[in-house]
Amino acid sequence: MPTIQTDRQAALHSLISAFLAERLSSKLDKLDPDDPKRQELRQQFIPATWLEDAARRAAQIQAVTHSLKPIHPDAKGTSLYCPPSTLAAAPVVGSHCLGENFAGDVVGNAAALDVYKFLKLEHETQSLLALAASGDVDLAHALSDDTAQAHAWMVAFASLTTPRGKPSSHTLAKQLYWPVGDDLHADASYHLLAPLYASSLAHRLYQTLQDDRFSDEAKAAREARKAHQPSERPVRDYPNLAVQQLGGTKPQNISQLNSERRGQNSLLASLPPVWRSEELKPLLGTESMFTRYKFRPAVKENLGALLAFLKTDPTRNVATRDRRAGYVDNLIDDFLQFTAEVRTLVPGWTCDSACHLPDSQARWLDPEGAAQADAELERPTPTDTHERICEAFANWLNAQLRDPLPMGDPEFAEWRDAMAEHILAEEREGLHVN
Repeated sequence: MPTIQTDRQAALHSLISAFLAERLSSKLDKLDPDDPKRQELRQQFIPATWLEDAARRAAQIQAVTHSLKPIHPDAKGTSLYCPPSTLAAAPVVGSHCLGENFAGDVVGNAAALDVYKFLKLEHETQSLLALAASGDVDLAHALSDDTAQAHAWMVAFASLTTPRGKPSSHTLAKQLYWPVGDDLHADASYHLLAPLYASSLAHRLYQTLQDDRFSDEAKAAREARKAHQPSERPVRDYPNLAVQQLGGTKPQNISQLNSERRGQNSLLASLPPVWRSEELKPLLGTESMFTRYKFRPAVKENLGALLAFLKTDPTRNVATRDRRAGYVDNLIDDFLQFTAEVRTLVPGWTCDSACHLPDSQARWLDPEGAAQADAELERPTPTDTHERICEAFANWLNAQLRDPLPMGDPEFAEWRDAMAEHILAEEREGLHVN
């Protein structure tokens, strides 16, 4: 390592040394004290040795902000590194809104991702990658006393932001023709566009959602809202949020940021307004929530399709089970949507004397009102509300199918367990927090 000449070079030297020491320590901890591989690892993490290997492996990865892999994992084409400052301003939300504090991504050989973790290290708000790209003299001194060696490593590290080869698309990539001329029959009237996945923007969205839904400050704000207390932190909800899983069991094969998100990529609802023929009203004067639920258009459609399918006495095989499960999943999805809609009513409506719902259903549909009543009456809160709801749904579905089909305990257990799995999945996403 170089002879230290300035405080800045010393700081960069310490940053690099600490990174290598931490990685070595984490690997040695996994080995027995007498394992011969320990000495081999120590040799690998000698700074000059590791940096030489990292510079060589840098060619196996590419820093990007807009990636092709999320479009299709087998697509082989161009990904781009376009910092927000290089993008034109536009009156819509896009990558140009991220500013200087954006998360760069990396694609390529997952085995070389440690090189990018090294280059993401920051000194005085600047990453080592940015310093290498700018030809920072102090970083060069911190890397090596050999000027030529340091320059070669800097060039190798800086190359991460450079596109590899000529710009190209792929048969598995998305492509679309965009009209730019008046003659719609002429090839020259179109530009062929190849959209890329805005990975840095997707990661900012993920970070924002995680903070708004699971941070201690957000949880405190929700508790304050339930208690009708003021809070400086606003409560933000994201209805109809969808999650797209990229990369399956190996999200790191898509990109580094995708791996950090465990493959989860959130999609905000992009839906036209839904016309409602009447205002949403509390479920008063009825003894079951299913009295209103069963008249929802989607419920009637899926229930009718399920009943018609089962009446054909289909062959008992995987295809039949999957099709039946699809109809039931649709019914459960609409049940949870129905639940979410009713929960937007002013809390406490189930305390009205005209509410004749069973206690479990009242608690399910009006959790805040039930919690307030429990506190006022100093009574314990039941812990089996979810189980009672799952059983109620299973009983209701059996009743809908029982004439003319035989429905019994096995079917009851199937519908109950399916509902329980859906509720558990939504709880993991923070969509049904009581």
